[in-house]
Amino acid sequence: MMPVDQALAVLRDRDAVRRLHDRDPSLWSDDAEDQRVVANRLGWLDTAPASDEVLRRLAEVQATVPEHDHLVLAGMGGSSLAPEVFSRVLHGNAVRFSLLDSTHPDAVTGVLDTADPTRTIAIVASKSGSTEETACFGSRASSLLPPERLVAITDEGSQLHHAAQTAGWGAVVLNPADIGGRYSALSMFGAVPAALVGVPVERVWQHAGTMLDSCRADVDGNPAAQLAAFIAGHAVAGRDKMTLLAPTELAPLGDWVEQLVAESTGKLGKGIVPVVGEPADEPEVYGDDRAFVVLRLGADTPLGVDALRAAGHPVFVIDVDDRDHLGAEFVRWEVATALAAVVLGVNPFDEPNVAESKANTVAVLSQVREGTALPEPEHGDVGGLLFQLRPGDYVSIQAYLAPTPEHADALLRMRTFIRNLSRSATTVGWGPRFLHSTGQLHKGGSDNVVALQIVDTPIGGPAIPDRPYDFATLIRAQALGDLRSLRDKGRRVTQVGLHEGGLEQLVSEVEAALR
Repeated sequence: MMPVDQALAVLRDRDAVRRLHDRDPSLWSDDAEDQRVVANRLGWLDTAPASDEVLRRLAEVQATVPEHDHLVLAGMGGSSLAPEVFSRVLHGNAVRFSLLDSTHPDAVTGVLDTADPTRTIAIVASKSGSTEETACFGSRASSLLPPERLVAITDEGSQLHHAAQTAGWGAVVLNPADIGGRYSALSMFGAVPAALVGVPVERVWQHAGTMLDSCRADVDGNPAAQLAAFIAGHAVAGRDKMTLLAPTELAPLGDWVEQLVAESTGKLGKGIVPVVGEPADEPEVYGDDRAFVVLRLGADTPLGVDALRAAGHPVFVIDVDDRDHLGAEFVRWEVATALAAVVLGVNPFDEPNVAESKANTVAVLSQVREGTALPEPEHGDVGGLLFQLRPGDYVSIQAYLAPTPEHADALLRMRTFIRNLSRSATTVGWGPRFLHSTGQLHKGGSDNVVALQIVDTPIGGPAIPDRPYDFATLIRAQALGDLRSLRDKGRRVTQVGLHEGGLEQLVSEVEAALR
Protein backbone atom coordinates (compact mmCIF):
# COMPACT_ATOMS: atom_id res chain seq x y z
CA MET A 1 0.00 0.00 0.00
CA MET A 2 1.40 3.40 -0.99
CA PRO A 3 2.10 6.03 1.72
CA VAL A 4 -0.70 8.36 0.62
CA ASP A 5 -3.21 5.50 0.42
CA GLN A 6 -2.22 4.36 3.90
CA ALA A 7 -2.74 7.86 5.28
CA LEU A 8 -6.11 8.19 3.57
CA ALA A 9 -7.12 4.85 5.09
CA VAL A 10 -6.24 6.19 8.57
CA LEU A 11 -8.39 9.26 7.99
CA ARG A 12 -11.30 7.12 6.81
CA ASP A 13 -10.98 4.63 9.65
CA ARG A 14 -10.87 7.43 12.23
CA ASP A 15 -13.79 9.27 10.55
CA ALA A 16 -11.42 12.20 10.86
CA VAL A 17 -13.15 14.77 8.65
CA ARG A 18 -16.51 14.52 10.38
CA ARG A 19 -14.97 14.43 13.85
CA LEU A 20 -12.84 17.49 13.11
CA HIS A 21 -15.85 19.54 12.05
CA ASP A 22 -17.85 18.14 14.98
CA ARG A 23 -14.99 19.38 17.20
CA ASP A 24 -14.36 16.05 18.79
CA PRO A 25 -11.14 16.45 20.84
CA SER A 26 -10.72 12.69 21.19
CA LEU A 27 -9.72 12.62 17.51
CA TRP A 28 -6.19 13.61 18.59
CA SER A 29 -5.81 12.25 22.11
CA ASP A 30 -7.38 10.05 24.77
CA ASP A 31 -5.79 12.12 27.54
CA ALA A 32 -8.28 14.30 29.41
CA GLU A 33 -5.89 17.28 29.70
CA ASP A 34 -5.00 17.10 26.00
CA GLN A 35 -8.68 17.01 25.15
CA ARG A 36 -9.27 20.11 27.27
CA VAL A 37 -6.57 21.96 25.32
CA VAL A 38 -7.97 20.82 21.98
CA ALA A 39 -11.55 21.75 22.87
CA ASN A 40 -10.34 25.32 23.53
CA ARG A 41 -8.47 25.60 20.21
CA LEU A 42 -11.05 24.91 17.51
CA GLY A 43 -12.60 28.36 17.15
CA TRP A 44 -10.74 28.89 13.86
CA LEU A 45 -13.42 26.76 12.21
CA ASP A 46 -15.80 29.72 12.73
CA THR A 47 -13.70 32.40 11.05
CA ALA A 48 -14.75 31.96 7.40
CA PRO A 49 -16.59 33.54 5.77
CA ALA A 50 -16.43 36.80 7.72
CA SER A 51 -19.59 37.33 9.76
CA ASP A 52 -21.59 40.57 9.73
CA GLU A 53 -20.34 41.22 13.26
CA VAL A 54 -16.70 40.88 12.18
CA LEU A 55 -17.22 43.19 9.20
CA ARG A 56 -18.96 45.72 11.45
CA ARG A 57 -16.09 45.62 13.93
CA LEU A 58 -13.51 46.05 11.17
CA ALA A 59 -15.36 49.08 9.82
CA GLU A 60 -15.46 50.50 13.33
CA VAL A 61 -11.70 50.10 13.76
CA GLN A 62 -11.03 51.64 10.34
CA ALA A 63 -13.16 54.65 11.29
CA THR A 64 -11.53 54.98 14.73
CA VAL A 65 -7.82 54.96 13.93
CA PRO A 66 -6.26 58.20 12.69
CA GLU A 67 -5.22 58.73 9.09
CA HIS A 68 -2.00 56.86 8.31
CA ASP A 69 0.26 55.73 5.49
CA HIS A 70 2.43 53.35 7.56
CA LEU A 71 1.23 50.35 9.56
CA VAL A 72 3.59 48.63 11.99
CA LEU A 73 2.58 45.22 13.32
CA ALA A 74 4.45 44.09 16.43
CA GLY A 75 3.93 40.44 17.30
CA MET A 76 5.43 36.97 17.25
CA GLY A 77 4.62 33.68 15.54
CA GLY A 78 1.24 32.94 14.03
CA SER A 79 -0.28 36.15 15.37
CA SER A 80 1.92 38.18 13.04
CA LEU A 81 2.86 36.01 10.06
CA ALA A 82 -0.57 35.89 8.37
CA PRO A 83 -0.88 39.71 8.24
CA GLU A 84 2.55 39.83 6.60
CA VAL A 85 1.32 37.41 3.93
CA PHE A 86 -1.81 39.47 3.32
CA SER A 87 0.23 42.65 3.01
CA ARG A 88 2.82 41.20 0.63
CA VAL A 89 0.42 39.28 -1.58
CA LEU A 90 -2.73 41.39 -1.73
CA HIS A 91 -2.46 45.02 -0.66
CA GLY A 92 -1.45 47.96 -2.83
CA ASN A 93 1.00 50.74 -2.06
CA ALA A 94 -1.30 53.20 -0.28
CA VAL A 95 -0.24 52.00 3.18
CA ARG A 96 3.27 50.76 3.90
CA PHE A 97 3.37 47.63 6.08
CA SER A 98 6.23 46.82 8.47
CA LEU A 99 6.42 43.67 10.56
CA LEU A 100 8.38 43.84 13.79
CA ASP A 101 9.06 40.34 15.09
CA SER A 102 12.78 40.67 15.75
CA THR A 103 14.26 41.87 19.01
CA HIS A 104 17.53 42.78 17.33
CA PRO A 105 18.24 46.46 18.09
CA ASP A 106 18.76 47.28 14.41
CA ALA A 107 15.33 45.86 13.58
CA VAL A 108 13.59 47.71 16.40
CA THR A 109 15.28 50.98 15.48
CA GLY A 110 14.61 50.50 11.77
CA VAL A 111 10.90 49.88 12.25
CA LEU A 112 9.79 51.81 15.35
CA ASP A 113 12.32 54.51 16.12
CA THR A 114 12.37 55.85 12.56
CA ALA A 115 8.58 55.85 12.13
CA ASP A 116 6.79 59.17 11.67
CA PRO A 117 4.60 59.50 14.79
CA THR A 118 2.12 61.64 12.87
CA ARG A 119 1.57 59.13 10.03
CA THR A 120 2.08 55.70 11.67
CA ILE A 121 -0.30 53.25 13.32
CA ALA A 122 1.23 50.50 15.48
CA ILE A 123 -0.67 47.28 16.16
CA VAL A 124 0.52 45.17 19.09
CA ALA A 125 -0.80 41.61 18.62
CA SER A 126 -0.60 38.95 21.32
CA LYS A 127 -3.09 36.31 22.38
CA SER A 128 -1.91 36.13 25.97
CA GLY A 129 -0.43 39.59 26.18
CA SER A 130 2.42 38.10 28.22
CA THR A 131 4.82 37.16 25.39
CA GLU A 132 8.02 38.94 26.38
CA GLU A 133 9.00 40.09 22.90
CA THR A 134 5.59 41.57 22.15
CA ALA A 135 5.36 43.19 25.58
CA CYS A 136 8.72 44.86 24.95
CA PHE A 137 7.62 46.02 21.50
CA GLY A 138 4.45 47.46 23.02
CA SER A 139 6.39 49.32 25.68
CA ARG A 140 8.73 50.80 23.10
CA ALA A 141 5.91 51.74 20.74
CA SER A 142 3.94 53.46 23.51
CA SER A 143 6.99 55.59 24.33
CA LEU A 144 7.23 56.77 20.72
CA LEU A 145 3.64 57.11 19.49
CA PRO A 146 0.62 58.88 20.97
CA PRO A 147 -1.94 56.44 22.45
CA GLU A 148 -4.56 57.15 19.78
CA ARG A 149 -2.13 55.66 17.22
CA LEU A 150 -1.82 52.36 19.08
CA VAL A 151 -4.06 49.32 18.50
CA ALA A 152 -4.13 46.13 20.55
CA ILE A 153 -5.36 42.74 19.33
CA THR A 154 -5.58 40.21 22.14
CA ASP A 155 -7.81 37.92 24.18
CA GLU A 156 -10.27 39.34 26.66
CA GLY A 157 -8.74 39.76 30.11
CA SER A 158 -5.13 39.49 28.98
CA GLN A 159 -2.33 41.71 30.28
CA LEU A 160 -2.33 43.56 26.97
CA HIS A 161 -6.10 44.09 27.14
CA HIS A 162 -5.86 45.75 30.54
CA ALA A 163 -2.73 47.77 29.74
CA ALA A 164 -4.13 49.14 26.45
CA GLN A 165 -7.44 50.08 28.04
CA THR A 166 -5.74 51.78 30.96
CA ALA A 167 -3.46 53.77 28.64
CA GLY A 168 -6.33 54.81 26.37
CA TRP A 169 -5.10 53.22 23.16
CA GLY A 170 -6.99 54.11 20.00
CA ALA A 171 -8.56 50.66 19.60
CA VAL A 172 -8.62 47.41 21.56
CA VAL A 173 -9.80 44.45 19.49
CA LEU A 174 -10.69 41.25 21.32
CA ASN A 175 -10.27 37.92 19.57
CA PRO A 176 -12.16 34.74 20.49
CA ALA A 177 -10.18 32.94 23.19
CA ASP A 178 -10.62 29.51 21.55
CA ILE A 179 -8.26 30.31 18.65
CA GLY A 180 -4.54 29.57 18.98
CA GLY A 181 -1.93 31.83 17.43
CA ARG A 182 -0.88 29.64 14.53
CA TYR A 183 -4.50 28.99 13.51
CA SER A 184 -5.45 32.68 13.78
CA ALA A 185 -4.91 33.77 10.16
CA LEU A 186 -8.59 34.48 9.48
CA SER A 187 -9.43 35.73 12.97
CA MET A 188 -9.14 39.35 14.07
CA PHE A 189 -5.36 38.86 14.26
CA GLY A 190 -5.32 38.62 10.47
CA ALA A 191 -8.42 40.63 9.60
CA VAL A 192 -7.62 43.91 11.37
CA PRO A 193 -4.17 44.46 9.82
CA ALA A 194 -5.49 43.27 6.45
CA ALA A 195 -8.35 45.76 6.53
CA LEU A 196 -6.07 48.62 7.59
CA VAL A 197 -3.73 48.10 4.61
CA GLY A 198 -6.58 47.83 2.11
CA VAL A 199 -7.06 44.09 1.60
CA PRO A 200 -10.60 43.29 0.35
CA VAL A 201 -11.47 41.34 3.47
CA GLU A 202 -15.05 40.38 2.61
CA ARG A 203 -14.09 38.92 -0.78
CA VAL A 204 -10.99 37.09 0.48
CA TRP A 205 -12.85 35.66 3.47
CA GLN A 206 -15.72 34.55 1.20
CA HIS A 207 -13.30 32.39 -0.80
CA ALA A 208 -12.11 31.01 2.53
CA GLY A 209 -15.68 30.04 3.42
CA THR A 210 -16.06 28.23 0.10
CA MET A 211 -12.90 26.25 0.80
CA LEU A 212 -14.11 25.38 4.29
CA ASP A 213 -17.27 23.92 2.78
CA SER A 214 -15.15 21.84 0.40
CA CYS A 215 -13.13 20.59 3.36
CA ARG A 216 -16.25 18.95 4.83
CA ALA A 217 -16.39 16.41 1.99
CA ASP A 218 -15.32 12.78 2.26
CA VAL A 219 -11.58 12.30 2.02
CA ASP A 220 -11.58 11.37 -1.67
CA GLY A 221 -13.06 14.76 -2.64
CA ASN A 222 -11.63 16.81 0.18
CA PRO A 223 -8.76 19.15 -0.83
CA ALA A 224 -7.39 19.40 2.70
CA ALA A 225 -7.60 15.67 3.38
CA GLN A 226 -5.73 14.94 0.15
CA LEU A 227 -2.97 17.37 1.13
CA ALA A 228 -2.85 15.95 4.66
CA ALA A 229 -2.49 12.40 3.37
CA PHE A 230 0.31 13.47 1.04
CA ILE A 231 2.45 15.28 3.60
CA ALA A 232 1.78 12.96 6.55
CA GLY A 233 1.81 9.73 4.57
CA HIS A 234 5.19 10.51 3.07
CA ALA A 235 6.53 11.73 6.42
CA VAL A 236 5.66 8.40 8.04
CA ALA A 237 7.38 6.64 5.14
CA GLY A 238 10.60 8.64 5.64
CA ARG A 239 10.05 11.59 3.31
CA ASP A 240 9.47 14.07 6.12
CA LYS A 241 11.04 17.14 4.39
CA MET A 242 7.94 18.78 2.92
CA THR A 243 9.49 21.14 0.38
CA LEU A 244 7.23 23.98 -0.74
CA LEU A 245 7.80 25.46 -4.20
CA ALA A 246 5.83 28.58 -5.06
CA PRO A 247 5.76 31.32 -7.70
CA THR A 248 7.05 34.72 -6.65
CA GLU A 249 3.52 36.08 -6.17
CA LEU A 250 2.70 33.41 -3.55
CA ALA A 251 6.15 32.92 -2.00
CA PRO A 252 5.26 34.90 1.17
CA LEU A 253 2.76 32.16 2.07
CA GLY A 254 5.69 29.83 2.75
CA ASP A 255 6.73 31.37 6.07
CA TRP A 256 3.19 31.05 7.41
CA VAL A 257 2.89 27.42 6.23
CA GLU A 258 6.26 26.69 7.84
CA GLN A 259 5.20 27.84 11.31
CA LEU A 260 1.82 26.12 11.09
CA VAL A 261 3.14 22.72 10.03
CA ALA A 262 6.31 22.72 12.13
CA GLU A 263 4.77 23.78 15.43
CA SER A 264 1.67 21.61 14.96
CA THR A 265 3.43 18.36 14.03
CA GLY A 266 6.92 18.54 15.59
CA LYS A 267 6.52 16.70 18.88
CA LEU A 268 6.78 13.27 20.49
CA GLY A 269 9.85 12.57 18.35
CA LYS A 270 7.81 12.95 15.17
CA GLY A 271 7.13 15.74 12.74
CA ILE A 272 6.93 17.14 9.23
CA VAL A 273 9.87 19.42 8.40
CA PRO A 274 8.65 22.26 6.16
CA VAL A 275 11.35 23.50 3.80
CA VAL A 276 10.55 26.93 2.37
CA GLY A 277 12.66 29.46 0.54
CA GLU A 278 15.14 26.98 -0.92
CA PRO A 279 15.80 27.84 -4.57
CA ALA A 280 14.51 25.15 -6.94
CA ASP A 281 17.22 23.12 -8.64
CA GLU A 282 17.88 19.89 -10.50
CA PRO A 283 16.48 16.70 -8.90
CA GLU A 284 19.97 15.40 -8.19
CA VAL A 285 20.54 17.88 -5.33
CA TYR A 286 17.64 16.48 -3.30
CA GLY A 287 17.81 13.43 -1.05
CA ASP A 288 15.18 10.71 -0.91
CA ASP A 289 13.70 12.28 2.23
CA ARG A 290 11.83 14.92 0.20
CA ALA A 291 8.17 15.32 -0.75
CA PHE A 292 7.30 18.38 -2.83
CA VAL A 293 4.20 20.56 -2.59
CA VAL A 294 3.97 22.93 -5.54
CA LEU A 295 1.75 26.01 -5.66
CA ARG A 296 0.59 26.89 -9.17
CA LEU A 297 -0.93 30.32 -9.85
CA GLY A 298 -2.97 30.25 -13.04
CA ALA A 299 -2.13 27.81 -15.79
CA ASP A 300 1.66 27.79 -15.64
CA THR A 301 3.33 24.67 -14.29
CA PRO A 302 6.44 25.65 -12.30
CA LEU A 303 9.71 24.70 -13.89
CA GLY A 304 11.19 21.43 -12.71
CA VAL A 305 8.00 19.61 -11.66
CA ASP A 306 8.19 17.08 -14.49
CA ALA A 307 11.88 16.46 -13.78
CA LEU A 308 11.18 15.91 -10.08
CA ARG A 309 8.50 13.35 -10.86
CA ALA A 310 10.71 11.61 -13.41
CA ALA A 311 13.43 11.31 -10.76
CA GLY A 312 10.99 9.55 -8.42
CA HIS A 313 10.23 12.43 -6.05
CA PRO A 314 6.56 12.64 -4.97
CA VAL A 315 4.91 15.90 -6.05
CA PHE A 316 1.55 17.39 -4.99
CA VAL A 317 0.31 20.36 -7.04
CA ILE A 318 -2.10 22.94 -5.60
CA ASP A 319 -3.86 25.16 -8.12
CA VAL A 320 -4.57 28.69 -6.88
CA ASP A 321 -6.95 30.52 -9.21
CA ASP A 322 -5.79 34.02 -8.25
CA ARG A 323 -4.35 35.90 -5.31
CA ASP A 324 -7.80 36.68 -3.87
CA HIS A 325 -7.99 32.97 -3.03
CA LEU A 326 -5.27 33.43 -0.43
CA GLY A 327 -7.86 33.05 2.34
CA ALA A 328 -8.87 29.71 0.86
CA GLU A 329 -5.27 28.53 1.09
CA PHE A 330 -5.13 29.47 4.77
CA VAL A 331 -8.15 27.23 5.33
CA ARG A 332 -6.78 24.38 3.21
CA TRP A 333 -3.52 24.31 5.16
CA GLU A 334 -5.15 24.70 8.58
CA VAL A 335 -7.51 21.77 8.00
CA ALA A 336 -4.78 19.72 6.31
CA THR A 337 -2.38 20.24 9.20
CA ALA A 338 -5.00 19.24 11.77
CA LEU A 339 -5.72 16.08 9.77
CA ALA A 340 -2.04 15.32 9.18
CA ALA A 341 -1.61 15.28 12.96
CA VAL A 342 -4.21 12.49 13.13
CA VAL A 343 -2.05 10.37 10.82
CA LEU A 344 1.09 11.15 12.83
CA GLY A 345 -0.60 10.58 16.18
CA VAL A 346 0.18 14.00 17.71
CA ASN A 347 -1.86 16.85 19.16
CA PRO A 348 -1.60 19.77 16.69
CA PHE A 349 -2.83 22.38 19.16
CA ASP A 350 -0.18 22.24 21.89
CA GLU A 351 3.48 23.26 21.92
CA PRO A 352 5.05 21.30 24.78
CA ASN A 353 8.67 22.30 24.10
CA VAL A 354 8.28 26.02 23.40
CA ALA A 355 8.33 26.92 27.08
CA GLU A 356 11.80 25.44 27.58
CA SER A 357 13.63 28.17 25.67
CA LYS A 358 11.47 30.83 27.33
CA ALA A 359 12.37 29.51 30.78
CA ASN A 360 16.08 29.45 29.93
CA THR A 361 15.87 33.02 28.61
CA VAL A 362 14.17 34.16 31.81
CA ALA A 363 16.95 32.51 33.81
CA VAL A 364 19.62 34.31 31.80
CA LEU A 365 17.85 37.66 32.19
CA SER A 366 17.54 37.05 35.93
CA GLN A 367 21.32 36.69 36.09
CA VAL A 368 21.67 39.94 34.14
CA ARG A 369 19.44 41.70 36.69
CA GLU A 370 21.76 40.44 39.41
CA GLY A 371 24.78 41.90 37.65
CA THR A 372 26.16 38.84 35.85
CA ALA A 373 27.54 39.68 32.41
CA LEU A 374 26.45 37.63 29.42
CA PRO A 375 29.13 35.25 28.15
CA GLU A 376 30.90 36.09 24.92
CA PRO A 377 29.53 34.20 21.90
CA GLU A 378 31.22 30.93 21.06
CA HIS A 379 32.95 30.39 17.76
CA GLY A 380 32.19 26.74 17.29
CA ASP A 381 33.62 24.29 14.81
CA VAL A 382 31.42 24.68 11.73
CA GLY A 383 33.22 21.93 9.85
CA GLY A 384 32.84 19.56 12.79
CA LEU A 385 29.12 20.29 12.94
CA LEU A 386 28.50 19.70 9.24
CA PHE A 387 30.65 16.56 9.37
CA GLN A 388 27.93 15.07 11.59
CA LEU A 389 25.34 15.19 8.80
CA ARG A 390 23.70 11.83 8.14
CA PRO A 391 21.19 10.81 5.45
CA GLY A 392 17.79 12.14 6.47
CA ASP A 393 19.17 15.05 8.50
CA TYR A 394 18.40 18.68 7.81
CA VAL A 395 20.45 21.79 8.55
CA SER A 396 18.69 24.49 10.54
CA ILE A 397 20.42 27.87 10.18
CA GLN A 398 19.30 30.00 13.12
CA ALA A 399 20.23 33.63 12.59
CA TYR A 400 19.99 35.95 15.59
CA LEU A 401 20.78 38.85 13.30
CA ALA A 402 18.93 41.86 11.97
CA PRO A 403 16.67 40.52 9.16
CA THR A 404 18.17 42.68 6.41
CA PRO A 405 18.23 41.91 2.67
CA GLU A 406 22.03 41.67 2.84
CA HIS A 407 21.91 39.06 5.59
CA ALA A 408 19.12 37.19 3.80
CA ASP A 409 21.17 37.01 0.59
CA ALA A 410 24.21 35.65 2.42
CA LEU A 411 22.14 33.02 4.27
CA LEU A 412 20.53 31.97 0.99
CA ARG A 413 23.95 31.39 -0.54
CA MET A 414 25.01 29.45 2.55
CA ARG A 415 21.99 27.13 2.58
CA THR A 416 22.16 26.55 -1.18
CA PHE A 417 25.83 25.56 -0.95
CA ILE A 418 25.12 23.19 1.94
CA ARG A 419 22.24 21.55 0.11
CA ASN A 420 24.04 21.19 -3.20
CA LEU A 421 27.11 19.51 -1.68
CA SER A 422 25.46 17.43 1.05
CA ARG A 423 21.98 16.81 -0.44
CA SER A 424 20.60 17.73 2.99
CA ALA A 425 17.48 19.83 3.30
CA THR A 426 18.07 23.30 4.75
CA THR A 427 15.95 25.78 6.68
CA VAL A 428 16.64 29.35 7.77
CA GLY A 429 15.02 31.04 10.76
CA TRP A 430 15.43 34.53 12.14
CA GLY A 431 15.85 34.56 15.89
CA PRO A 432 13.85 34.92 18.02
CA ARG A 433 11.01 34.72 15.47
CA PHE A 434 11.51 31.01 14.78
CA LEU A 435 11.28 30.13 18.48
CA HIS A 436 7.53 30.62 18.15
CA SER A 437 7.25 28.29 15.15
CA THR A 438 9.96 25.86 14.06
CA GLY A 439 11.57 25.98 17.51
CA GLN A 440 9.03 23.41 18.67
CA LEU A 441 10.07 21.05 15.86
CA HIS A 442 13.79 21.40 16.60
CA LYS A 443 13.35 20.22 20.17
CA GLY A 444 10.22 18.06 20.04
CA GLY A 445 10.51 16.47 16.60
CA SER A 446 12.81 13.78 15.27
CA ASP A 447 16.49 13.90 16.21
CA ASN A 448 17.46 14.77 12.65
CA VAL A 449 18.24 18.47 13.05
CA VAL A 450 21.78 19.84 12.79
CA ALA A 451 21.60 23.42 14.03
CA LEU A 452 23.97 26.28 13.25
CA GLN A 453 23.21 29.23 15.54
CA ILE A 454 24.62 32.54 14.29
CA VAL A 455 24.83 35.51 16.66
CA ASP A 456 26.36 38.94 16.69
CA THR A 457 27.04 41.26 19.62
CA PRO A 458 24.93 44.39 19.20
CA ILE A 459 25.88 47.16 21.57
CA GLY A 460 23.32 49.40 23.21
CA GLY A 461 20.35 50.01 21.01
CA PRO A 462 16.91 51.21 22.04
CA ALA A 463 15.93 50.92 25.67
CA ILE A 464 12.90 48.96 26.82
CA PRO A 465 10.71 50.97 29.18
CA ASP A 466 10.09 49.22 32.50
CA ARG A 467 12.87 46.68 31.85
CA PRO A 468 16.37 46.62 33.40
CA TYR A 469 17.84 45.49 30.06
CA ASP A 470 17.80 46.71 26.47
CA PHE A 471 17.01 44.94 23.21
CA ALA A 472 20.66 44.04 22.64
CA THR A 473 20.69 42.12 25.91
CA LEU A 474 17.30 40.54 25.24
CA ILE A 475 18.23 38.98 21.89
CA ARG A 476 21.55 37.68 23.22
CA ALA A 477 19.72 36.10 26.17
CA GLN A 478 17.20 34.50 23.83
CA ALA A 479 19.94 32.96 21.71
CA LEU A 480 21.71 31.63 24.78
CA GLY A 481 18.47 30.29 26.24
CA ASP A 482 17.63 28.33 23.10
CA LEU A 483 21.21 27.07 22.76
CA ARG A 484 20.90 25.58 26.24
CA SER A 485 17.52 24.04 25.37
CA LEU A 486 18.90 22.37 22.27
CA ARG A 487 21.87 21.01 24.18
CA ASP A 488 19.65 19.79 27.00
CA LYS A 489 17.76 17.79 24.34
CA GLY A 490 21.01 16.35 23.01
CA ARG A 491 20.65 18.07 19.65
CA ARG A 492 23.67 18.64 17.45
CA VAL A 493 24.17 22.40 17.61
CA THR A 494 27.02 24.87 17.28
CA GLN A 495 27.01 28.58 18.07
CA VAL A 496 29.08 30.92 15.94
CA GLY A 497 29.63 34.54 16.91
CA LEU A 498 30.33 36.93 14.07
CA HIS A 499 33.54 38.89 14.33
CA GLU A 500 35.70 40.70 11.78
CA GLY A 501 34.48 39.75 8.33
CA GLY A 502 30.95 39.22 9.60
CA LEU A 503 28.50 36.91 7.89
CA GLU A 504 30.46 36.82 4.64
CA GLN A 505 33.41 35.31 6.49
CA LEU A 506 31.15 32.62 7.96
CA VAL A 507 29.78 31.79 4.50
CA SER A 508 33.36 31.27 3.36
CA GLU A 509 34.03 29.01 6.36
CA VAL A 510 31.01 26.87 5.52
CA GLU A 511 32.09 26.57 1.89
CA ALA A 512 35.62 25.61 2.92
CA ALA A 513 34.32 23.01 5.38
CA LEU A 514 32.25 21.25 2.71
CA ARG A 515 34.69 21.31 -0.17
